Amino acid sequence: MAMLRNFRNIATVSLSTGASRILGLVRDILIYAGLGAGIWSSAFLLAFTLPNLFRRLLGEGALTSALIPIFGEVLNREGRGAAFIFFSAVTVRVLLLLSFLTAFGMLLLGAFVLSGTLNMRWSLAGELSVLLLPYMLCICLSAVFAAGLQVFGRFTAAAATPVVLNLAMIIAMGGGMLLGRPPEEMIYWLCGGVLVGGVLQLFIPAIDFARQGWRPKMSRAAEAPMRELRALLLPALAGAAILQFNIMISRLLAHGLNESAVSVLFLASRLMELPLGLFAISVTTVFFPLMADSLARKDEAAFAESFSSGLRMVLGISVPAGIGLLLLGEPVVELLRFGRFEGADAKTVAGLVGVYGCGLPFYSAATFATRGLHASKAIPCTVRVSAICLLVNLVGSLILMHFLAERGLALANVIAAMVQAILLWRALAHRHNSIRLATLRSTGIKILASTAIMAVFCQGGLLLLNTGNLAGKLHAIIAVATLIPGSIAIYFYTLYIQGFEELSLLAGKFRKKLQSSAEH
Repeated sequence: MAMLRNFRNIATVSLSTGASRILGLVRDILIYAGLGAGIWSSAFLLAFTLPNLFRRLLGEGALTSALIPIFGEVLNREGRGAAFIFFSAVTVRVLLLLSFLTAFGMLLLGAFVLSGTLNMRWSLAGELSVLLLPYMLCICLSAVFAAGLQVFGRFTAAAATPVVLNLAMIIAMGGGMLLGRPPEEMIYWLCGGVLVGGVLQLFIPAIDFARQGWRPKMSRAAEAPMRELRALLLPALAGAAILQFNIMISRLLAHGLNESAVSVLFLASRLMELPLGLFAISVTTVFFPLMADSLARKDEAAFAESFSSGLRMVLGISVPAGIGLLLLGEPVVELLRFGRFEGADAKTVAGLVGVYGCGLPFYSAATFATRGLHASKAIPCTVRVSAICLLVNLVGSLILMHFLAERGLALANVIAAMVQAILLWRALAHRHNSIRLATLRSTGIKILASTAIMAVFCQGGLLLLNTGNLAGKLHAIIAVATLIPGSIAIYFYTLYIQGFEELSLLAGKFRKKLQSSAEH
């Protein structure tokens, strides 16, 4: 029953995340159609990176990793009353810190813009950053409430919040395009959509958390859990800071490369993040509280079972999805190309999608392994690994961008993800004797065999389509509509007949459900 409940929770998060990612693609199509892949979209995406950086630092990244185990322990040990007092104390501290950072950041960036020392490309990015910084306040607090809801096993409200943001941005961009506004005007409509969406993103999980019995109180929380939270948070912040600094460095290098580099890299990474967010992050979201709870109960066997099951699911999706992106990146990008999004930029994005696709299994495995170490409260270990990967990405970017331009930046990022996944796995295996590479060897063979069969089908379908000499958009529609569903069906069928553990369990539960329904 526990595994079936996990499947239901994963399905809930995946459906919400899937809706968000699909709407995110619609949003990105509108942004690129209305603004192009040049200075306007690049400036917006660079400005939007800053509040998202702090979201990862003080929201769903470091603080979530530190808060969930401690909040869960207080809840199990002392009940909801004490847990809610502790949660309120954390929320007040986060609110005060975020308010200071938002005001300080707006003043600092505003001073740079007004100084007149920046060229147009950087001045526009700075101006938009000033407008978007208040979004940081909303999204970070939203992530704190989402972390609290995860402990209660509630995932729907938090998973739905990105849908709200994407809808707000779609309405803003769509309205501007319908009214025929020029890019230099639509960019501000888009910023307004982000701010409205941020406010709504905060209210949805906050209301759901209040339904669990929480009411904001100024009571003093017990010092022991606050002290333990600080002990976990500081190294988690360091690790998250390194990771986000890594992302910011890549964006800054890209913005200095040319006017479209940030835009094409962003869209390519968004397409890679579709399967990553749809399943890999959904699995991680559901299994992280389970792993933390197992270790809180000192049940090493339950931790190993949760970790192995979650990792099998993550690899079972990310490996074929990565190969699918490599093979079908061009028709997928062509399908998204409208308006000011030109063919040359689309071709660049398609090449980058292939690079990121090769790295998808490593991104997914690193994300899950990081949570496994966070559940073990081994956050300093993830900090050291992040620091190594920062250097790998930075050195690789500086070298490869001179030879491969945007593709060099993407390749350096993939190499860093590969190093991160390997180092995190070694750290977990060293800390938990029950986790060994040998236990996944059989699973890996099944996944690779099924992926190879899927790739042959996919490549054969592309060769067949190419003989028809179809127009670009029609070719893309047919390729996406036939090869993606066909590849998925072939992959999962071949995986199932090989006896993949989670698929066999899910199929068995489904058969029992059908038999029970037939008997009644």
